[in-house]
Amino acid sequence: MPAFPSTFTWGVATSAYQIEGGATADGRGPSIWDTFTHTPGKITDASTGDVACDHYHRYAEDVDIIASLNVDSYRFSIAWPRVQPDGSGAWNEAGFDFYSRLLDKLAEKNIAAHVTLYHWDLPQALEDKGGWLNRDTAAHFAVYAAEVARRFGNRVATIATHNEPWCTANLGYGTGQFAPGMADPAAAVSASHHLLLSHGLAMQAMRKLNVSAKLGIVLNQWTATPATDSAADIKAAEVEWARSVAWFMDPIFKGSYPELALANNDCSLLSIHENDFNDIRQDIDFLGVNYYFRAFVSTETPPRQPEFKLGKTDMGWEIYPQGLTELLVKLHAEYTLPPVYITENGMAVADQLQDGANGRQVKDQPRIDYLKMHLAALHDAMQAGVDVQGYFYWSLLDNFEWNSGYLRRFGLIYVDYDTQQRTLKDSAHWYRNFIKEQ
Repeated sequence: MPAFPSTFTWGVATSAYQIEGGATADGRGPSIWDTFTHTPGKITDASTGDVACDHYHRYAEDVDIIASLNVDSYRFSIAWPRVQPDGSGAWNEAGFDFYSRLLDKLAEKNIAAHVTLYHWDLPQALEDKGGWLNRDTAAHFAVYAAEVARRFGNRVATIATHNEPWCTANLGYGTGQFAPGMADPAAAVSASHHLLLSHGLAMQAMRKLNVSAKLGIVLNQWTATPATDSAADIKAAEVEWARSVAWFMDPIFKGSYPELALANNDCSLLSIHENDFNDIRQDIDFLGVNYYFRAFVSTETPPRQPEFKLGKTDMGWEIYPQGLTELLVKLHAEYTLPPVYITENGMAVADQLQDGANGRQVKDQPRIDYLKMHLAALHDAMQAGVDVQGYFYWSLLDNFEWNSGYLRRFGLIYVDYDTQQRTLKDSAHWYRNFIKEQ
């Protein structure tokens, strides 16, 4: 395996709704995911995040586990409805106290905190007023961001405004697979603009506080590979890149939407105000990149499929590690990037808990192989000149995997949801030893 710089950040990642539980504890308000999961037919196994990994009550144990992995950083999200139940108005001190205790425990273990402000759990009260289709939500988000930064901005290493706004917009409003469950492509475009606007407004609000935390955003990204060398497939791949990656990168780095995406999106609900791009185009201290797969683009009917030379994950996603190198090199060529963190990368495996010679164990060699290949691909990108400063495995724990419920396991740590017992998988031992050897 290649060697990484001594200053390289090694971490693990989670998100609030997926692990915390405590859905009604200590004044937390309902989020769109509470509403969505309690709506019959939305979640594959009919589960909810009401308890999840019970991290709200077990955070100290979980931080001890994080420390045992030799990582120096932990990426997690703050649940907006836990600290501001209605998304505007009064703050919930009990909610802030939870995150303060978590930060204290991380500091005790010398683990740097990397905070995400929004990992999809919009307060339901704001959704009742239109959610991300309502421009006012962007302004409310900026107020929330400033309050978190005021309280914690000098206690954390980084603050990301959003995690994967592509998913929030397209899966939440475009296809209905995720909360709030709207299926309207035009609504997805409108929501994406308000998400970007909220990012820019939040960046400005946090900058005014002069906090020590580095400020940025986390985007899920992929390359778009034409299935054949036909003109139709090549054009379709260019459109896919424009609609997915450039749609979010261009406003942040160039102050405009890509023309190819504007021509191929339903922009009938898109309302851009005079200074919007000035607000969105804020300097960021880092870019978080989440990478899981590439887009394999075919215009044939039915669409041509990739060869899956390295297999699939338990999500059905192609394992394509070289796509991480290709993505980072392409981003580096097309944009003037700040330092980059790989804020998510990981693999769902159909893990089985077994009794071994040393107790309970999970033999997940496919996940170890996945890690090796993607870390090698990441190193290749760094050798090509991309300034990548850290890697966060997704995820620390098996958890509530959105509309898949508890049927998909991404964690380095196996969670028995009946007992909440945590068991380090073989991949956790491998990751710990790999980091130790760096």
